[in-house]
Amino acid sequence: MIRLIATIFFIGSLSAVYAQDKVSINEEEITQTTSQNDSLKTRRLPARKKKDAVKEEEYTPVIQDYHIISHENDTTYVDTSLTVLKDYKHNYLRKDNFGLIPFSNLGQTYNTLSYNFENTKLMPKFGARARHFNYMEVEDINYYRVPTPFTELFARTAFEQGQLLDAFFTANMSPQFNFSIAYKGLRSLGKYQHILASTGNFRYSTNYRTKNNRYNVKGHITFQDLLNQENGGLTDISVENFENGDPEFIERSLLEVNFEDAESILEGKRFHLDHNYAILNPNDSLVKNKLSVGHIISYSDKQFEYKQAAAQTDIFGASFNATNLLERTELTDLYNQIQINYSNNIIGDLQLNASNNHYNYGYNKLVILDGETIVNRLKGDVYAVGAKYHKQYKGFELNGDIGANISGDFDGNYFKADASFRINDDISAVGSINHSSKAPNYNTLLYQSNYINYNWRNKFSNEETQQIAFHLKSEKLANVSVDYSTIDNYVYFAEDNNTGQVAPFQNNKTINYLRVRLEKEFRVGKFALNNTIEYQNVKDQDTILNVPEFNTRNTLYFSSHLFQKALYLQTGITFNYFTKYYMNAYNPVLAEFYVQKDREFGDFPRLDFFINAKLRTARLFLKFEHFNSPFTGYNYYSAPLNPYRDSIIRFGVVWNFFL
Repeated sequence: MIRLIATIFFIGSLSAVYAQDKVSINEEEITQTTSQNDSLKTRRLPARKKKDAVKEEEYTPVIQDYHIISHENDTTYVDTSLTVLKDYKHNYLRKDNFGLIPFSNLGQTYNTLSYNFENTKLMPKFGARARHFNYMEVEDINYYRVPTPFTELFARTAFEQGQLLDAFFTANMSPQFNFSIAYKGLRSLGKYQHILASTGNFRYSTNYRTKNNRYNVKGHITFQDLLNQENGGLTDISVENFENGDPEFIERSLLEVNFEDAESILEGKRFHLDHNYAILNPNDSLVKNKLSVGHIISYSDKQFEYKQAAAQTDIFGASFNATNLLERTELTDLYNQIQINYSNNIIGDLQLNASNNHYNYGYNKLVILDGETIVNRLKGDVYAVGAKYHKQYKGFELNGDIGANISGDFDGNYFKADASFRINDDISAVGSINHSSKAPNYNTLLYQSNYINYNWRNKFSNEETQQIAFHLKSEKLANVSVDYSTIDNYVYFAEDNNTGQVAPFQNNKTINYLRVRLEKEFRVGKFALNNTIEYQNVKDQDTILNVPEFNTRNTLYFSSHLFQKALYLQTGITFNYFTKYYMNAYNPVLAEFYVQKDREFGDFPRLDFFINAKLRTARLFLKFEHFNSPFTGYNYYSAPLNPYRDSIIRFGVVWNFFL
């Protein structure tokens, strides 16, 4: 159904815009923010003066005229360059996945090697977090403003009988109105038994502003379905055969898995609208007052479904039904926020807001267990208030954000403040502090399943986190980030000592977590060494927050123009490594990772050889992934019972079209 909708929208959009002339977009001033390895650089693009404006037929756009606008209104432009950072982002998620390790098949989940406990959310999350890495949230949707229709095609080979494709198109129907349409689809069979992945992400965005800039609106629609076959990982005998490197089982489909009759799917749709009206525009006075009102409305509907032909009682315990297990969790959420925004060049920018969350989470059945009825729904309304502040003063930039729930069943509050300062043209520093108190995820509070031990209703206390962070950014020296977090009332999944099954628990001790990351590239002629090194230290009496002490990625590569600069080539080797630690295990019934203390995993190198090339606006990616796997030992895992990928050659392309 989603694929049909995507096709209809795409064909209709193309027919509407291919006959359009070039649109000359004359921005008086655009704030451009570029991101490179989480290092932000902000500068002002020069304004086009009205007296220098040219006629539309004489206007020749450049790449910098193709604007990408985030949900927070930070603006970047289309970048067709080829760098090692583009190689890091040429993956299923289409972003740098340092700190994550993927499962063997494309479209499966990722295990987390590094955590960020900064939080500015007031409501619990849906659950099934292992399936959300490729689920696009509000902050993942961008908006556009382009002088001519723009298309981007992304493709990458998968693992057996499939491909990954992402097609994107955007156009301005007028200087004020833009729309974009995109669809990312994947099908990959995988090397092991019963791990097929089939996913689709359809998104449509639009933005409009009046000619006098008083009214601005942007919105998007998403339809997403992420399906995975589940096999429960390798059996104990298969683990031995895998680790011994038995030549008979180099063909991974011969290894036995725990079951071959289960699959899960995460589905969701969202309708989001963000608009504002300027009551008072900046005038020519010294104060330059500006007053506007804004409104955000967002409706989302998510479902997670797990089904299995026969109950696996030896793995998950007793079940109400012996066959045809089907369990479905649903969350609908309607969010409304009203804003009052005031600014002038003396006090800065101030926003006051009030919001309402109408939520309905749960199941369409009741469970009676040991004579007690487990409720099937958590629903109600939560009202919240908040404020934001921004001010640039001399070399400093100050930001503040605060919010609190004032009515409803979920308590919560947060506070975040940061200050940035540019020391010189090369060095800038950012310091931030964050406090958060929020209810744990819905599936830790209420869960129902055919498996008897997977039914619970908990009343956990709010998770409390505090974080202090500092970032130093310098191209000449290095990018250094340090954050220190304390976590109280941490909620996690682990095996219950009584039942042996996975269940949620709440920690009653404080966890202290330090993370230090260093990023630096060294260049000598046409050679470069790009380094990302992370150190982590956890003080945790119960060993429930587990991360590797060291995690590193180092890329040695060569870059050069060839054929009279018609082709730009990059080739090199990337080394990935993390130290041993008690890696979290994966539970397919919950689609969650859980704490295990039986065995440490890690301490295996991953070497990738790549050849990347840029020809005009096309970037080609050829990679021999994990080519060292046949001779460095079969001890590589993404999670217990789930091996990491064997060596494989994969090809991909990103191609931009400017019409």
